[in-house]
Amino acid sequence: MAEANSYAALTKAFSGLGVDENLFISTLGKWNRHQRESYRVSTPGFFREDERQFQRWDDQHILQLRQEFLRLKDAVVLYTMHPWERDARLFKEALSLQVPKHDVLIEIACTRSSEDLLGARKAYHSLFEHSIEEDIAFHIRGPERKLLVALVSSYRYEGPRVNDDLAKSEAKIFVNAIKNANKKKLIDEDEEIVRILSTRSKLHLKAIYRHYKEITGNSLDEDLEGDLTMKQVVQCLSVPKAYFSKILIASLRLDVDESAKDSVTRVIVTRADDDDMKQIKEEFQSKYGTTLAAKIAEVANGSYKDFLLAIIAKSD
Repeated sequence: MAEANSYAALTKAFSGLGVDENLFISTLGKWNRHQRESYRVSTPGFFREDERQFQRWDDQHILQLRQEFLRLKDAVVLYTMHPWERDARLFKEALSLQVPKHDVLIEIACTRSSEDLLGARKAYHSLFEHSIEEDIAFHIRGPERKLLVALVSSYRYEGPRVNDDLAKSEAKIFVNAIKNANKKKLIDEDEEIVRILSTRSKLHLKAIYRHYKEITGNSLDEDLEGDLTMKQVVQCLSVPKAYFSKILIASLRLDVDESAKDSVTRVIVTRADDDDMKQIKEEFQSKYGTTLAAKIAEVANGSYKDFLLAIIAKSD
């Protein structure tokens, strides 16, 4: 029974987000050759029997483990960066992939303050000797390009004043645009949508969001279900706590891909110093019936888990 418990604990240490370094030392470090062989035989998810009669690591799992050992390092490096540099590097990384990650571009462009977004654009100049606008225009060839360039170029009014009548009239623009979209992307069809999303203040956009629901009975992001880019833009501008909570619950699982795992680090580290984190934690618990801390403790391992828990505890 004790041996079976050790196997189960070690398997968990090899799984999830991060690795449990202490368990490797206290358990694996004490095992002799026969105990290690017994573990390999009993763990076909990690090892497979080679045709030459030895148990070999699954190649894909070796790559995954290497990434998990680096996960804490990546989180610490991101956390210690100046926020402008961090966002600039995240912009660059998202654009450098074979398929650019629109969600990362949208998160930064739509949830940062005007000054912080401008700071990230300045940092991008210093780090890469390009503008973020020209790199988005170069790397993204689809219809989303115009909207994404407009979003990162934005410098929004951040005062308290909202013209409610104007917000209501612009909510009707969304109603008509969605009604007439005919399954085509809104950004292909309506320049007014791009103008509103890229220039209006966030308080004004939240008023549009509210009026849209009063007019149609549906939330705006629900009616954008067929247009992921536009849906993410609306959520990040109008209901960011719901957006980030959804990203976290989808990523804090054992069966997700590397991109989803990276989302946990990105969301927690980049929201750590904002009021966002407290709101995200409240939304997470309200929507999913468990605390964000409990979910992290369930899925993550070792020092990486401890680091994430320490970061989110600051907003208590």
